[in-house]
Amino acid sequence: MRILIVTQYFWPEPFRINDLAVELRERGHAVAVLTGMPNYPGGRLYPGYGVFRPGRESWRGVTVLRVPLIPRGANRGWRLALNYLSFMFSASLLGPLRCRGGVDLVFVYEPSPVSVGIPGWWLGLLKKAPLMMWIQDLWPETLRAVGIRSRTALWAAAALSRFIHRRCDRILVQSKAFVAPLLSQGVAAPAIDYLPNWAEDFYRPLEKTAASADPIPQAAGFRVLFAGNIGGAQSFETVVDAASRLADFPDIHWIVIGDGHRREWLETELRRRRLESRFHLTGWQPAEKMPVYFSFADALLVTLRADPVFALTIPSKIQSYLACGKPLIGSLDGAGADVIKEAGAGIVGPAEDAAALADAVLAVYRMNPAQRAQLGNSGRAYYDAHFRRADLIRRIEERMRGMVDEHRRNHG
Repeated sequence: MRILIVTQYFWPEPFRINDLAVELRERGHAVAVLTGMPNYPGGRLYPGYGVFRPGRESWRGVTVLRVPLIPRGANRGWRLALNYLSFMFSASLLGPLRCRGGVDLVFVYEPSPVSVGIPGWWLGLLKKAPLMMWIQDLWPETLRAVGIRSRTALWAAAALSRFIHRRCDRILVQSKAFVAPLLSQGVAAPAIDYLPNWAEDFYRPLEKTAASADPIPQAAGFRVLFAGNIGGAQSFETVVDAASRLADFPDIHWIVIGDGHRREWLETELRRRRLESRFHLTGWQPAEKMPVYFSFADALLVTLRADPVFALTIPSKIQSYLACGKPLIGSLDGAGADVIKEAGAGIVGPAEDAAALADAVLAVYRMNPAQRAQLGNSGRAYYDAHFRRADLIRRIEERMRGMVDEHRRNHG
């Protein structure tokens, strides 16, 4: 198949669509990616990239076609809106010039914003190809969750979502809880398919003796590790409050691997509460290094704010954590919490409940190594049963082939 992926984010930005594109290419498909200039999460263009350069690259056999956009900057609302809209217009106008030749299927990857669907829909029309979208974030619900209160903005996002979703030939959703909101938008039930995230194959259990040297030697003791974005959705207020409640346990350390627009707030708050010695902020690290960091952790942490839309979501870090066979500690509601509980992989408390989070950390802290290992083994077994990479990518490929075959039958 000739597959055109439309995504605002792509390599070298750290998103799972990178893994899917490469795997489809390795399975013999011709894969091209229409994307923007990389600037996530720092908000500035990556070294070596400019407004218009390079317009074309090749990465691991995948053709990467780039269009200009306005970088996201410090993640302020107006700047993010410009970032989203600039890619939508740029990809719609320049995409047809960048993407020459025939296409069998257009695949849109949508972890926010939903506006990425506009160039995908437009290119599908021009190429006379079916359109598949993989939804990671629900709009307009996500806008409400991050604090957007403008009725005009929410109405526009809702109208845009309905327009895009109704025009997709198939929609994949990363959480079963996304189905009902899509049905309410008028999407036909047969067009919706549950397809959860997976973890790349390098996410696997590692013994400390099999890994490299301790990446954070100064954090001696019990280690709670968080990997990912330091943003408003992750409710770091809850994490800091929980750490304060555990001030009498000086050997409990919190390792944060990642970055985001709330990092400065976090560093200021840690100084104010005199918790700097308990927290170790590494900044972003290559995804391939994560299993090594995880091998030196005693528990892996996932948090979300208490909001109805976040309760519908399964944070993709959960799959990565489960794959590495470590105990999980959760401070979140809904679908993500249900996965951890069903897996028997750890302890979960309600979102934004610092006391419950502190209790969960203490409970794992007081376990013996065999008990922690049992949680990790249960998590890995659940991952193998529900989120195995090869199985899920095969399902995507089968659905793509089915769509392409049906389109050819119906349109000659």
